[in-house]
Amino acid sequence: MCFLFCKIHAQNNTKDQLGTWYMYNGSHKVSKKWTLKTSFHVRYYEFITEYQQEIYRFGVNYAFNKKINLTLGSVYSIKDISYKENLPDLYEYRFYQDLNMKDNWGNFKVKHRIRLAQRFKRQNFTNKTTHRIRYGLFVKYPLNNKLTTYAFNEFFIKFASKPFGENRTGFGFLHQLNSTLKLNFGYQQIKLPNQIQKRLLLGIVINTNHFKKLT
Repeated sequence: MCFLFCKIHAQNNTKDQLGTWYMYNGSHKVSKKWTLKTSFHVRYYEFITEYQQEIYRFGVNYAFNKKINLTLGSVYSIKDISYKENLPDLYEYRFYQDLNMKDNWGNFKVKHRIRLAQRFKRQNFTNKTTHRIRYGLFVKYPLNNKLTTYAFNEFFIKFASKPFGENRTGFGFLHQLNSTLKLNFGYQQIKLPNQIQKRLLLGIVINTNHFKKLT
């Protein structure tokens, strides 16, 4: 009974921990209309311990105009779905399609993102295919030439009998170091069906324009 209590207590402790996402996000313009999107995340249940997930993302973006663009891409992910438990990792290949719509509300920069994802999962030699849709609202406001604040909300809907997946709400700051590199400091809460997770967001953003160099 003591062993069972400790096991259940360890499983439930994730909601009490302040985890961290360490992130790289990149955008590399190669022509007037085309941009390459790259991303790598390492996520932890706690600040720097208890590994949770790593995500590799690559996409190709096409801009229809200054306000509307589309990204087609793929993802590879390894996830430890347990917390301080010895369970098989979840491996996932994923294809995704993003429709991004930008706008300005005065000095506020606004982006709507609709993302479809086809997910091919493998855990303990068992394969499963699922689908979901995400909608995110992202708002930025420049505080000065170097510092920008942002806020966002994004919810996830699964194509399943229980459609609610999760909801992410957060805010943070982007610090522009130079024309290419930004630092990202943020915080988010992730509402899941059975718990709420709290996460720090620490990352770098690299934007390059190879088309400008060529021209």
